[in-house]
Amino acid sequence: MHDDIDLLGVLRVANWELRAHARRDPALSGMATTLTGLVVASDGRILLAHSGDSRAYRLRGGELTRQTRDDSFVQALVDSGVIAEQDAPTHPRRNIVTASLSGQADDAITVCPADARSGDRWLLCSDGVTDYLPEPALLPALTPGTPAEAADAVAELALAGGSRDNVTAVVCDVSPGEVGVREEPVFHGSAAERFAEPLDDVL
Repeated sequence: MHDDIDLLGVLRVANWELRAHARRDPALSGMATTLTGLVVASDGRILLAHSGDSRAYRLRGGELTRQTRDDSFVQALVDSGVIAEQDAPTHPRRNIVTASLSGQADDAITVCPADARSGDRWLLCSDGVTDYLPEPALLPALTPGTPAEAADAVAELALAGGSRDNVTAVVCDVSPGEVGVREEPVFHGSAAERFAEPLDDVL
């Protein structure tokens, strides 16, 4: 069973769901979302899915490293040497993304095995965090406490730093054991109001 291919298929179906919602509600026309997620495959591997400029970071042995590449105009400038990495967070076009999920057939999604091992701590976060916090500032917030406490600490730091964008932080620890599966999806925030009806059985 090729879980990376299966996950990509599930994400494609979820992307089609976005298009269906937009067609039913004109107020949602033109909407799109970024995606960064970790999934435990049936063979025990951890897969990393990504589209857009939300990010995944791995904390291992006291070292925090970014595990995703931003799908953005500014990242392309950094990669080509036009601007320096340290100038990216303040670039006037930093919010232009080059990939996202918008319900279109050609939306780009990357799925790959994650370099994850027991003892790692992962942070998944929106650009409302990373545009307002330098990466070194994330480490002390992530190091102590439970994953929930660390996520709260990251969000509070971003808000204290003046973030005016969506502030989302998800923290999880990698540990051996059985994976609990939630049978029904759970929505929070504005998504809970928009997408309360049952999804197609694709998960």
